[in-house]
Amino acid sequence: MNSNGRILVVDDEEIMRDVLSSLLGTEKYKVDLAETGTQALDMVRDREYSAVLLDLMLPDIDGLKVLEEFNKLESAPVTVILTAFASIERAVKATKLGAFDFITKPFKNDEILLAVKNAIEHRQLRDENILLKKTLRERYSFNNIIGKSSPMQQVFDLITQVGPRRSTILVQGESGTGKELAARAIHASSGRSDAPFVAINCGNIPSELLESELFGHVRGAYTGATSAKKGLFQVADGGTLFLDEVSTISPEMQVKLLRVIQEREFRHLGGVENIKVDIRIIAATNTDLQAAVRAGTFREDLYYRLNVIVIKLPPLRERTEDIPLLVDHFSRKYCEENRRELCQVDGAAMKVLMDYDWPGNVRELENVIERAVVLAPGSALTPDLFPKHIVTALPADPLRFPGEGLSLKERVGNFEKALILAALERSDWNQKRAAQFLSVNATTLNEKLKRFKIKPRG
Repeated sequence: MNSNGRILVVDDEEIMRDVLSSLLGTEKYKVDLAETGTQALDMVRDREYSAVLLDLMLPDIDGLKVLEEFNKLESAPVTVILTAFASIERAVKATKLGAFDFITKPFKNDEILLAVKNAIEHRQLRDENILLKKTLRERYSFNNIIGKSSPMQQVFDLITQVGPRRSTILVQGESGTGKELAARAIHASSGRSDAPFVAINCGNIPSELLESELFGHVRGAYTGATSAKKGLFQVADGGTLFLDEVSTISPEMQVKLLRVIQEREFRHLGGVENIKVDIRIIAATNTDLQAAVRAGTFREDLYYRLNVIVIKLPPLRERTEDIPLLVDHFSRKYCEENRRELCQVDGAAMKVLMDYDWPGNVRELENVIERAVVLAPGSALTPDLFPKHIVTALPADPLRFPGEGLSLKERVGNFEKALILAALERSDWNQKRAAQFLSVNATTLNEKLKRFKIKPRG
């Protein structure tokens, strides 16, 4: 006889277990029986059930506590509550804990059969939805980079193609587009994946210290060098060295970097011995290196050494179809980190996220979702959990007037604030560089930061 599914009946009364077992058997369900909460938990951990009929009054554990434990399992069963002692308070609590239905005793046979049928259909839809999302995440992710858009699929294809090669790679993209993730994906796709991946942000280290960080030094090389130190070129030997913000390297360091790329050898600061290394260099920049070459701030020969294979990461505003995938990824990540029930993004919230221009790209979106998950009072992410400048951002057509009219002062202020935030994101919140982006002096920018109550990061 074919089965319509397996049902677990949890009730301390033997006659009730027999009645439900016979009733469900007439509809070709396989039925397992448990008389205590402990027994039910052991059975659900060992086997998947299409549905569970759970009595609230059990001899060892309260039924609501059993339901709560069910929800901690990776695949929680769909549960229908049975009780002879119904109360609105317990029904509400059971619903909040995820009970699919709530039936009071005595019950009608049709009532039980309909509840079980609906519970099984609900489980099937839930499992199909989980499988679909899992398939989408697997299909459209590449070493933690998420994207189904055509530009990102081209990036994935290029990473797959160049990963196994030895060539130097230049990754270009605005701040927050995921340049280090791309570099890690290249490393993971290469024959060096078991060797070190070493990353350094050249823009965060003063020029006089960068040489020591990259090349290391011998004891006494400079004041304070009380012991010898390995440089990152040596640490990364056999693997990959990722040079982020390579455009910020000083002209003197550019000459030394060029030699390492050409000769695959270097000297410790203060040393005389040449040290051979086998490394792959991946460089990244959010600026136009060709323009820097024309301006005389970046060596042309180094540019051509780095510019062997270029991977350009598109800004988020050019791949908005990836936003729902990214939102799902980040909401899962931060719900898990914060031990929260999985948060769902409502329609209005998703529209806000889709309409925003994302000057800070994927990094900004991730920060917004993390903030919303932490602040959400329930399991829904709503627009009020997002920063005000995102919710009130200009529409795609800035000249489109809403039906109720608008405030010119507020609209212009929002636009000015959005430009400032975009410049800060592009400069990694370096106010001097942001002021240069906006063609204003640093004092003017500082005054505007105070007026718009924008607090510097860190």
